[in-house]
Amino acid sequence: MILGREVIPYLARTYKQLYLIPGSDGADEKYRAIVRRGEDLSEKTLAHFTMSDNDSLVFTETPAGIVQVISLYERNDFEIFIQIMANRCKKKVIPRTQGAAIIDGVINWDKINAHKKEFLEKEIARGNYFPDWSAEFRRFTSNKCNYQDGIIVLSVGPYSGISASELGFSESEWIELSAVIRKYHECTHFICRRLYPDQIDPIWDEVVADAVGIFAAFGRYDSDMALKFLGVDESGYKGGRLENYLEECIEERSKNLKLDKMSKLVSTYVKLFSKIISESGTNNPFEILKHLECNYELYRIYPGKQNKSQ
Repeated sequence: MILGREVIPYLARTYKQLYLIPGSDGADEKYRAIVRRGEDLSEKTLAHFTMSDNDSLVFTETPAGIVQVISLYERNDFEIFIQIMANRCKKKVIPRTQGAAIIDGVINWDKINAHKKEFLEKEIARGNYFPDWSAEFRRFTSNKCNYQDGIIVLSVGPYSGISASELGFSESEWIELSAVIRKYHECTHFICRRLYPDQIDPIWDEVVADAVGIFAAFGRYDSDMALKFLGVDESGYKGGRLENYLEECIEERSKNLKLDKMSKLVSTYVKLFSKIISESGTNNPFEILKHLECNYELYRIYPGKQNKSQ
């Protein structure tokens, strides 16, 4: 575990793109040089990050492997981190309703360079003074697990932008619960992308991830809370996180029709999940995830179904 103001500097020593300022002159070219070729920077500054004593980095074990869970206390740091690591150092507006992100497949050149050093030393020790690193590089990088990392970054604040008073919690209590929900929500995405790659659907995935997060925080599933997190009630979409999953540049009429369809899907999934979770007989959040994903095909019987290949 890494704590406080050392979190960002610790990460930057491995992911040198964090030294770049999103949208700055030459950032695109420098980003590509760092990520694609493992190049270093002559000038390194982290002045664009505020950093906080409340930041943390925890290496978390999941059914799909270890993932780094990073909590950044300052909203500015959270947004800059996403712009650099997820948006390839491009300046992009991060919705206020977004409080977390998963960034999988991050290239770790330290792992590649460490393997290169070990490979060359072993070959030379065996008397091979002209080892073929290019061939070994291709072999080593053919397995993504050898050199790619999973990262989850969390902000600090009320989950889905829902206030503590709306749910009947104190401010401090809701902040703590929100942190648990966010962590398990994003761990769910990490697990699903690795273990269930053929079952990717934005709305299904969000309702599943919220379900696991809610269960982890409360030890039970709350369907009213699940609907509220996405801005849905019995009358349809009321405004909230759900619209984050719309395609960009969609015109207003199509947006409203799409949101109406999406809100019906959310309501359908929440009812289905309530039944599955109540019958699961487990108190493990990741077991809940397994139960939901194993029942994935059931949702296809409902009107408004989506095809995962779309």
